[in-house]
Amino acid sequence: MSLAVRIQDFVNPIDPFVISNDEGYKNGQIGKFITDNNDIDAADIVIVGCAEWRGGFRTARYNPAENVREELYKLFHWHENILIADAGNVLIGNELTDTYAALKMVVAEITREGKRAVVIGGSHDLTTPLYHVFAERNQIIEISLVDAFFDIDRENYYADKKFLLDMLLGEPNYVRHFNIIGFQSYFTYPKMLETIDKLRFDCYRVGFAQEKMEEMEPSFRSSQLVSIDMCAIAHAFGAANALSPNGFSGQDMCKLSQYAGMSPETEIFTILGYGGKDTNQLTAMQIAQMIWYYIDGFQKQAHEAPLTQTEAYIEYHTICAEVETVFLQSRNTGRWWMKMPDGKFVPCTYLDYYQASNNDLPDRWLRIQERL
Repeated sequence: MSLAVRIQDFVNPIDPFVISNDEGYKNGQIGKFITDNNDIDAADIVIVGCAEWRGGFRTARYNPAENVREELYKLFHWHENILIADAGNVLIGNELTDTYAALKMVVAEITREGKRAVVIGGSHDLTTPLYHVFAERNQIIEISLVDAFFDIDRENYYADKKFLLDMLLGEPNYVRHFNIIGFQSYFTYPKMLETIDKLRFDCYRVGFAQEKMEEMEPSFRSSQLVSIDMCAIAHAFGAANALSPNGFSGQDMCKLSQYAGMSPETEIFTILGYGGKDTNQLTAMQIAQMIWYYIDGFQKQAHEAPLTQTEAYIEYHTICAEVETVFLQSRNTGRWWMKMPDGKFVPCTYLDYYQASNNDLPDRWLRIQERL
């Protein structure tokens, strides 16, 4: 049975031509490509919408995925060898848990076929059913969240303010490692940050991430699930985000999305939290461009050789604090890996190699070794 048939009872298909609001799309535009080739079974990347907001304190007067599609389909597809399809919108259930179940089922079927799912949705708690896609497989994963807040407020009524409790503390637990990128300190209770740090999870303030954007890439490279909450973007760059005047720029968000696309591990990439008043649909346009960069990253990742293909890498040997290790740099993409004492190579950056070559154990090496 085809993938399209297996998910048809859980989605409402979309008509790309209708979204165009005119005579159609030009040759080369993503909308034209999807209109002519919307074959989910053949696709590399499948777009899924989910307009579920009952888990959050905000509501949207529209389907956020439809607004994003309107802008995404106008963009030009630079990598026609990457096949993109649109599965439509997940049907909203009578209860919030019904929508969770439908979203989980649809995305599980997509990823089971070796395809990548791009989910455009409502409140950030929709990350929960996406995590359970892996939990049902008994698959241990790494997760990267881009968010201004730590959503672990047990006392809060809304699911999108406490959904991380289930993911990080639930039993059995399938989270090997967790990264949060872009949190804003004035929204964060210091004791909470101390607790997260004791678990050896990696937390990056928005200012640090902006100053050292390349240091964020290894986090995405190891993550099977990447979830972006649009509250992480500054209001000036995302008009629909009225939660903070500070945060990432539009360019920052595109770069982080590109990193997610470059990851060989990421199976699910989701952009959530797009609601509220969107002046001239600029936030929808921002999200569309983030997805464009995710696709661009996927294209770059396709050129990365396996680590076993030694001729594709430059090998560096270092001895640091009496610890001997090996660093690899890709000849194709310039990315770095370092060897841990257990023999496994983990993603890193040039800065880690630079520190090691100056007889200083990299912080990344220390934290990974502590977790091991």
